[in-house]
Amino acid sequence: MNAQEVKQIIENHLEGSEVITAGEGCDFQVTVISDAFAGLMPVKKQQMVYASLNEHIANGTIHALTIKTYTPEQWANLQN
Repeated sequence: MNAQEVKQIIENHLEGSEVITAGEGCDFQVTVISDAFAGLMPVKKQQMVYASLNEHIANGTIHALTIKTYTPEQWANLQN
């Protein structure tokens, strides 16, 4: 699996999200920006991302996953 495949899976699962991925093999880092995260606790946001990749985590295709989640407003504030 490569970073582009991980990106595509998450974007398909979380419609309207923007995903930035890094990593290779079975170790990935993802930053996910989505309106769907508005008002949610950090754990719930991560659970949403994990849900999109659960099959790949369960079968060992993805072994390690680092997740950062932001709403578009939070992401914009970080960029300034």
